[in-house]
Amino acid sequence: QVQLVESGGGLVQAGGSLRLSCAASVSRSTIKTMAWYRQAPGKQRELVASITSDGSTNYADSVKGRFTCSRDNSKNTVSLQMNSLKPEDTAVYFCYAIISPLEQPYTVQYWGQGAQVTVSS
Repeated sequence: QVQLVESGGGLVQAGGSLRLSCAASVSRSTIKTMAWYRQAPGKQRELVASITSDGSTNYADSVKGRFTCSRDNSKNTVSLQMNSLKPEDTAVYFCYAIISPLEQPYTVQYWGQGAQVTVSS
């Protein structure tokens, strides 16, 4: 059974910083892409940033230059450093991972439980 456990959300003033972390508990599997999504009230879930197993990253235009996604493959963790936060960054942030069970020809997607990030103006 795979679990993604997030930590680090909270309340911050505009212009401030927060760091989200996600730890994946896996066994007999390989973690492929990891990512952060967010969902604001009344809006669809959207991709914030993703990172492949070799460290290639992709960011939503709205967070480029402000957010940095990184991962530690030895610890099965992914982090999102969020700087220069804006009120429009307020959302529930979800950790996401694509995992490939060993010796299996398929992958499985997993989601974390979500972490609230609130940015006050």
